[in-house]
Amino acid sequence: MQPYTARVVEVIKAIPPGTVMTYGQVAAAAGSPRGARRVVWVLHSLSEAHGLPWHRVVNAKGEIALPGDEARYTQRSLLEEEGVLFDGDYRVDLAQCRWDGASPEGEG
Repeated sequence: MQPYTARVVEVIKAIPPGTVMTYGQVAAAAGSPRGARRVVWVLHSLSEAHGLPWHRVVNAKGEIALPGDEARYTQRSLLEEEGVLFDGDYRVDLAQCRWDGASPEGEG
């Protein structure tokens, strides 16, 4: 596994329940602020093998970006079970639920 990919995996694994990070936040925390597309690839290719909490990653607007109604519904359901708040049909309230990658309680 490439070093950046390994860092992305570790950042995603660290996202606490009840919080989310954006693809760009994950990329920046892993050391490549412009690496959001690689984050998408990691989530698509390695989530199952590494037990990643894939559902805790959303786009920059806080929206669930998965194609297809079933996938979006699944992600929203998993997030709601953890207490994540939505301010639209498939948009997470980032002001309340975004994790900055540093606060142990997920605030920030």
